[in-house]
This record gives sequence, structure tokens and C-alpha cells, in this order.
Amino acid sequence: MSDTTAIAISGGIDSLTAAFLLKEQGHKLVGIHFITGYECSDPRQIEAVGDQIGIKIETIDCSRIFQSQIVDYFIKTYKAGQTPNPCLVCNPHIKFGAVLDAARKSGAPRLATGHYARVEQDKTGRFRLLRGTDQKKDQSYFLAFLSQKQLSSALFPLGNMTKSEVRTLATENGLCPLAKKESQDVCFIREGNYAEFLARQGIAPTPGPIENTDGKLLGTHNGLHLFTVGQRRGINCPASEPYYVVRTDVVQNRLTVGFKKDLLCSACRVTGINWICKDTGRKPVTVFARLRYRHKAVASELFPIDRHTASVRFEEPQSAVTPGQGAVFYDGDTVVGGGWIENI
Repeated sequence: MSDTTAIAISGGIDSLTAAFLLKEQGHKLVGIHFITGYECSDPRQIEAVGDQIGIKIETIDCSRIFQSQIVDYFIKTYKAGQTPNPCLVCNPHIKFGAVLDAARKSGAPRLATGHYARVEQDKTGRFRLLRGTDQKKDQSYFLAFLSQKQLSSALFPLGNMTKSEVRTLATENGLCPLAKKESQDVCFIREGNYAEFLARQGIAPTPGPIENTDGKLLGTHNGLHLFTVGQRRGINCPASEPYYVVRTDVVQNRLTVGFKKDLLCSACRVTGINWICKDTGRKPVTVFARLRYRHKAVASELFPIDRHTASVRFEEPQSAVTPGQGAVFYDGDTVVGGGWIENI
């Protein structure tokens, strides 16, 4: 096996610090910067990042696959009345798909990233994905769809560090990222909001009825793609207490709203499950289910329906269980697997 390690370089502090750590540990490094076609900055600036730590950075064009696998998925999911999570798709298809393939062609069998997560190999030879040490920054949720082959090639140098430790290390060693602020939203929407982006992609607003949970007509919405389960803003229907989006019906073009109590849900169906630990077969298993990135994992009972589908019952009812989002299952710090929340 080659002793070369590739590092995905975005220009941010995390990937830059991860590269610095690997260089300090003696890795023979090659940097890879990928272009999505939605960048605002000049990609040639990335060369200055490599100069800081003395590595060469190769730029690869992923715009075509990024459009077909990420942006088109994003649009299609909104058209289906669901809420997409592009980061969950990007990691297996782009970072540990196209970028890892480019790394291997460059003679690097391993790809490192700046994710706050850990990967270990157990006694059976199977690779395990674990939470990052920094519980507030942990990004294992976004990596839940990686395959065993992808995990076997993954390195996460920041997995045992906190964000404050990363910032301190970067400052002490004069590391200057291109991006001064961290991205907090969908990376390919640089201007305007989701609605404006979707409008540019040809999704025309289609007005339809707003009803409460009893079927009473309350008003008219300007397009289901403008709403997601749990949303409060934009409903514009007066009531004794705020209304929230409870569900969307694409067939009837109907938006159903209710009060906060109406968002509570005791169970959901999860499809397309990627098992990182061996799948559970037909037996129910107790897990902690994380229903979105900022969601605190809740004790749940997972009932397999088939190899890639399960019914999940929560120990306590959960609010805003959103179709299209990822449900990721944990056993302690270990990611058991993850799948997609279906319409309830």
C-alpha cells in the first residue's frame, strides 16, 4: 500500500488544521480541492493554503456529479414535498466518492477530511464510525451513509479534538484559512434563500389550501416547497397560539398546520438504511435515534421490516419528525446505521 495520504482541502480552518496535523505526524500528503460549480471565490486561492503547510493541492472538477447527485436530489426532494439533507448525500457520493477516487488515482489509498468524527477497526476487521470527542461539534451524523469500503479509507484527524483546541492550534502555528466564517447552510445556495434558489431551478409557486388538523380551511399557501414540517414562519393564519407545519400533501397540494402539540410523533418509518454495524436481521434492537443534526438522540426501539427498512418507536414522543431528513442510529458513541425518514 502506498504511504501517501490525500487530504480534502476546502480552505476552512478544519481541513487546514487536519492537514497540518497529518504533516506533523509524518504523512506524505497530497491535497485535493474539489469544485462544485457553485463557488464564489477564485479556486486558485487554494494554492496559498497549501503553501502554508508545504503541500501541493490538486483541484478537481466535480461540478457535473455534484449537480446530478446533490443539487438535482435537493430539487427532487422538495418537489416530492419532503425536506432534503444534502450533506448526508454529499459525503458518500462526492467526498468519499469522486474525491476518494481522485485520491486513489493520485496514488493515495486514504482520504482525510476535517470532520469531527472517529473511525476504528474492530476485532472482526469491520470498521466502526464513532462520534467525535467534541459532542457539540460531532459530525458523525453526516457520515452515516458511508460504506465499509469508504470507512476503510477514511481518516479524521480532528476526531479526538474540540473546536476550541483546533482554533488554538491553528493560531499558534500561523494557519490562515480562506474562509473566516464557517458555512452554516447549504453550500450551493450562495445568494438568496431556498425559495429563490428553487425558483431559479424552475419550481414555480403553486398556491393551495392551508387546513388545520381537523380539515378546516384556514387560508392559502404559495407553494408547498416553501414549507417544512415544524416550520412556524410564513403560515400567516391568525389563531389563539402559533401554527406550525404538521405535514404536506403533494397530491392534493395541501398544507396541514397545527399547534405545537400536534408536532409530537411516537414513531416513524425509515427506509434506505445503511448498516455500518452488521444489520440487525429481523430482531428488534434498542438504539438512540438522532432525527436531524442538532437533535438530541432519543432512546428508541428499532423494528426491522426488511434489510433496509425499519419502524422506529421513540421512548418519548418527538417533535417535527421530518420526511426526507436522515435518521441516524447510535449505540453509545458508535453509529449503528442511518436511513431516510418517510412520510408518516
